[in-house]
Amino acid sequence: MPKLRVGLLFGGRSTEHEVSIASATSILGALDPARYEVRLIAVDPEGRWHLGTPALPPGASIDGPEVTLPAIPGIGALVSSSESAQASSSAESTPIDVLFPIIHGRGGEDGALQGLMELADVAYVGAGVLSSAVQMDKEVAKRLLRAAGIAVVPWVCVRGAELSPPQLAASAARAVSELGLPVFVKPSNSGSSVGTARAGSPPEVEAALADAARYDTKVLVEKAVDAREIEVAVIGNADPEASVPGEIRCAQEFYDYAAKYADDQGTELLIPAPLSEEESERIRGVAIEAYKVLDGEGLARVDFLLDRQSGELTINELNSLPGFTEGSMFPRLWEATGLPYPALIDRLIELALERHAQRSRLETTYRRG
Repeated sequence: MPKLRVGLLFGGRSTEHEVSIASATSILGALDPARYEVRLIAVDPEGRWHLGTPALPPGASIDGPEVTLPAIPGIGALVSSSESAQASSSAESTPIDVLFPIIHGRGGEDGALQGLMELADVAYVGAGVLSSAVQMDKEVAKRLLRAAGIAVVPWVCVRGAELSPPQLAASAARAVSELGLPVFVKPSNSGSSVGTARAGSPPEVEAALADAARYDTKVLVEKAVDAREIEVAVIGNADPEASVPGEIRCAQEFYDYAAKYADDQGTELLIPAPLSEEESERIRGVAIEAYKVLDGEGLARVDFLLDRQSGELTINELNSLPGFTEGSMFPRLWEATGLPYPALIDRLIELALERHAQRSRLETTYRRG
């Protein structure tokens, strides 16, 4: 039986470039060489694709030859950038059966990359165009979840001209008037807590808005909640499954970029979370419901806030391509649920192939009668 040709796509033109490389390094180490023929595809900070070799660390792939994925169904291969104008030529092509994108942030999990893979008609791991875009945009996701009757943290959206220096003070005042203090300020389309800050006064809110506006044209101001941070990992297409819940306990004011990737000494990941069986089942059920509301496929991490006083459960966000190192919350939750890291990766690839096969059966030409 021939090996499945897996394109591991990582890096990217985003603030989470280094995080993506770390995720790719872990995935590469877990892919069974007896089952898979791996092609490393590194996207540099300028957005160019480079073909690497599994014999070298993923980070070294940035120096590999430039390639591109032609947005043409039926080719199913990477081609040399110099050959892209003659994309149908197979002289310098690298065939791909399935792509495993692990590019976090803009251009990787916001639907843009998924659109390219759809146009190229290749199987790929993770959510489709719409779900990726919706999960990435926290403000749109909140509106959809709220409309479906799922509780979310109250928020105010600041966008466009409201983020210009002359209007920042007024925007901060409006948010404080509606939400009170303290609040969290974050870019609507970002991950790994980049550009996120806790603010306890109007001047701090104004400063946080200015900082978040460096990363997005739409910024959320959310009511700060004294809550436990609970996370659930979900996998599946039409019939998703949820892992046991886990809890993050952080010594800092919140689980910021440094706590996640630079200095995690003050952070505890409790897996499974210390919850009653009833609480755990309720949270898992809401995770699956939210996943379906946002049209999730493949995988997602669902982040909750559990109010310490009232016990109210609200969704913070969904992440369609969560951190994927062996120490990341998503794979550790599945490990605790009975699905080890290598088997989890196998399952995600299977789900990608299943979805692609299903979509390939759809007709693209209208026939009357």
